[in-house]
Amino acid sequence: MSDFVTIYAEATPNPESMKFVASRMILPNDSVDYRTKEKAEHSPLALALFENFQFCNGVFIMNNFISITKLPDVMWVEYIQPIRDFIKAWLEEGKPVIDPQHNLTPEEEGEIELKIKKLLDEHVKPAVEMDGGAISYKSFKNGVVTVVMKGSCSGCPSSTMTLKSGIENLLKRMVPEVESVEAEAE
Repeated sequence: MSDFVTIYAEATPNPESMKFVASRMILPNDSVDYRTKEKAEHSPLALALFENFQFCNGVFIMNNFISITKLPDVMWVEYIQPIRDFIKAWLEEGKPVIDPQHNLTPEEEGEIELKIKKLLDEHVKPAVEMDGGAISYKSFKNGVVTVVMKGSCSGCPSSTMTLKSGIENLLKRMVPEVESVEAEAE
């Protein structure tokens, strides 16, 4: 058995998602977002969450937290403690989070793309992570930045407001080549 781990649950702005925060890093410097059990094949932990909690409608893992999205007809109150216990046991037993054979590789980027990613990393990601989600850069083409909203941000009623009022205004102000920002489902 590895180090002792504590897990606490935290509500997110998306009522269908709950953020489970660990006392240690789970997936540092990377993130994975699975909306179906079938897509979770590279993450033994996400796959186990889908299998053990049938109401699970999404698993997002990043840094020291896991955001789980549930089906709308399920109430969180009866499942928070079992999920906390499950994640705690998984981490303490040292079971893998991601298949070690699976690598996420960054694509080559130009100067504008690097500037956009830096702004997202420094100014947007920390705020989005506080709410149990994440945003990742996907592309920049013809003045349009495409981002992917993950975790509790995916399907959140306030994500459109965050995208247009916050992220788009920031990027347009700091990178004159940006004309708009669009979100895409992963």
